[in-house]
Parts: sequence; structure tokens; C-alpha cells
Amino acid sequence: MQRTLIIIKPDAFMKKIVGKVIRQFEEEGFEMLGTKFVKMTPEQAGKFYIEHKGKSFYEPLVKFMSSNPCLVTVWGGSNVIKRSRAIIGKTDPADAQGGTIRERWARDGRHNIVHGADSPESAEREIEFFFPYGEGLYKWEQREYIKK
Repeated sequence: MQRTLIIIKPDAFMKKIVGKVIRQFEEEGFEMLGTKFVKMTPEQAGKFYIEHKGKSFYEPLVKFMSSNPCLVTVWGGSNVIKRSRAIIGKTDPADAQGGTIRERWARDGRHNIVHGADSPESAEREIEFFFPYGEGLYKWEQREYIKK
């Protein structure tokens, strides 16, 4: 099973759509393997987005991501990275395909509701950043539902 990291950003909380965002991934059949409510410091946000340092959007992104809490989630499933990126949509909502999270709810390229890992290497690095040594991650066992 492939894993990916999805961060539900502060703007999703402000719009009160966190449940709707989570539902998109659940309806796709992904398994939530871990979740954490995180208030990043500017230093943590800067380290997380270090590959963008020097770009015009880096400082505003760090400020935004450390402004309020985020919900950091790890999802598992078949081809979960590619499939989750399709659910999320392109960074700029003006370019995002209809029905994607960003097309529906994002304001702009920074206030775009979610962050999603873009490759297996990024996913593993990002998961380790928030869940070091796999702490807080779970593998669900298949169980039958209890019928009344």
C-alpha cells in the first residue's frame, strides 16, 4: 500500500469545510493511517517548505501555514499519491479541474485548502517530518462489521 501526506490548511478551518475535504479522500476508498492537529511555528513551516526558499511565495506561504493550526493526515491506498493529487487539483484554483477540492473551495495559489505530497519520495520525507519513526501511524486490520 502506498502512503501520502495531506495537510488540511488553516483556510479550510476558516471556511468550515474540513469534514468535506476528509470525505473526498474517504469516498475515494483511501485509509486514514494517522492524523495530527498541528500549529507549526514559522521555523517548522520554513523547514517543511525549504525547497521553495528563495521563491517569491516562500515567505507568505510560511507565514500563512504558521498562522493557525492545520490537520496533518496520512492516507494509504493503491496509487494514493496520483489519485489524491487528482482529487486536490492544480495549485492555482483557476487552473484546477472542475469538482476538485481547490476548484471548489480555494481562494488562490497559497490559500488553496490542502497540501498534498507530489511523489513517493516527498511523501515519505513529509510523513517522517510530522510522524517521526512512524509514531502515531496505524495499519487498520480488516474486520467485519458487527451486525445488530
